[in-house]
Amino acid sequence: MSEESGSAGQPKGLLEQMEELMAALNADLSELADLHAGQSGTEEADLG
Repeated sequence: MSEESGSAGQPKGLLEQMEELMAALNADLSELADLHAGQSGTEEADLG
């Protein structure tokens, strides 16, 4: 976590990275939701 001190001078770059990560996470969640909606729920136990 020592990178925080180096990126303190570039908050815009850090925000940009966070936005990219959130966009990727949102896309993954959307895909997971689509898969979940497409299944009857019988394979749900595999996730748990």
